[in-house]
Amino acid sequence: MPGAKHSIPILPLPSGGTDDVSGNTDEWHIAGVLVHVRPGSLDDVRAAIEGMTGAEIHAASDTGKLVVTLEAPSSRAIAAHLTYLHQLDGVLGATLVYQHNEDACAMHEEIVHDTHSPGLY
Repeated sequence: MPGAKHSIPILPLPSGGTDDVSGNTDEWHIAGVLVHVRPGSLDDVRAAIEGMTGAEIHAASDTGKLVVTLEAPSSRAIAAHLTYLHQLDGVLGATLVYQHNEDACAMHEEIVHDTHSPGLY
């Protein structure tokens, strides 16, 4: 079915683990990933990533590099997504460049920019 997304399974922790494998957390994780793909496999890998729940391709080069963001409810889910990316045929490597997490409720808050704060915009 075109456009259908698929979820990546998250394996349970060994006995005694405390992480919530169901994804029922009060956090939301966002990760930036650089995926290096064999150029002849670029179309297939792009299609696989576009089919992943929580994955988005932001840039691609003809030399086989993809800039991807992953969104998931836990760091374990992000790790599962990275493992999945590594196992795709044609992927030479998937490097975690950035990961950030927020309280899930903060994702719905309006961001107010302070006009006097130092920084780059």
